[in-house]
Amino acid sequence: MDKVNVILNGQPVSGTKDMTILQLAKDNGIDIPTLCYLEGLSPTGLCRMCVVEVKGSRTLVASCHTPIQPDMDIQTHSPKVLKARRVIIELLLANHVDNCMMCDRANTCELRKIATDLEVGLPRFMGERHFYPLDDDNPYLVRDLTKCILCRRCIKATREKEGRSFFGVGSRGFESRVVASPDQEIDAEVCEICLDACPVGALSRKDETIATRRKRKPLVIKG
Repeated sequence: MDKVNVILNGQPVSGTKDMTILQLAKDNGIDIPTLCYLEGLSPTGLCRMCVVEVKGSRTLVASCHTPIQPDMDIQTHSPKVLKARRVIIELLLANHVDNCMMCDRANTCELRKIATDLEVGLPRFMGERHFYPLDDDNPYLVRDLTKCILCRRCIKATREKEGRSFFGVGSRGFESRVVASPDQEIDAEVCEICLDACPVGALSRKDETIATRRKRKPLVIKG
């Protein structure tokens, strides 16, 4: 394949014309945070967490679906980029349940890891939050939409790996949520695909969730 020469964080590097900025950065040992992107699935650029600065571009571009071009000058961690990523994380946290210490995915949550890496603590924006009841009707999977960040990775993973639409997005705007199809049955294999795709604690195995609750001691507040 034809080589494409670009400038990445001030250093000349080369890739191929079918590569995205995200792939080029990864090949050169540069970590760009992502939430909606999952390797092996088609990129959407939905969450904007992977934005980078390209010289000559009016706006920041999503690195997950932007192909490299000859002589591109790319900055992956410029002050402008870091500021944008911090705002995105703060907005997500502002609408996210703040019980990380009680979450089964606390130590593996991608949202929490990115927030820590970007040194984002309590969000400045305190907006309205959704609180949904647990959906444990399925024998394999428990869905906690209160923790869902609408990355749509579960939707894409099941569609592209299984070729079926188990999930979709219902409603619009602030009321948007991931809904399960009544015509598709989630089996054990699909459950594993969903669990691998979810970056937060919105999905968990039913047996593990129940076991965790049983082990958890009730909180006692002494007066």
